[in-house]
Amino acid sequence: MSLDSNTPQIYAACLASYNKGILHGQWIDATQLVDTIKADIDKMLAKSPVLGAEEYAIPDTENFFGITISENEDLETVIEIAEFLEEHEELGAEVLKDVDNDVDEAKRLMEECYQGEYKSEEAFAYQLADETMEIPESL
Repeated sequence: MSLDSNTPQIYAACLASYNKGILHGQWIDATQLVDTIKADIDKMLAKSPVLGAEEYAIPDTENFFGITISENEDLETVIEIAEFLEEHEELGAEVLKDVDNDVDEAKRLMEECYQGEYKSEEAFAYQLADETMEIPESL
């Protein structure tokens, strides 16, 4: 699978292989449906050099902008975080960090509080004034 270079990804590692000193795993698109991710993990485990491998961990991520997830994080949570980061990138990561990875709160803050990016405080003030009041031509 060829992934976009900005797609949030998880590395799913086979624990049975790891316990035998073998690195076996696969990078997986973390924005897919949970059943698709589970199927990708099952395929990876089926190819394990250790017969009967059943358990996995998530020891690494890509394009999560410094957001840390547990090695045993629930896949639904991983997907929520990944989709939020795919949409909001580094800014989204900073918001998530501020709210302890609470995706619902981060979404609320982005919808209700985010005012955009401006080149300066003056540019922000001008835009705010322009949207909220009439500025006399003399000014």
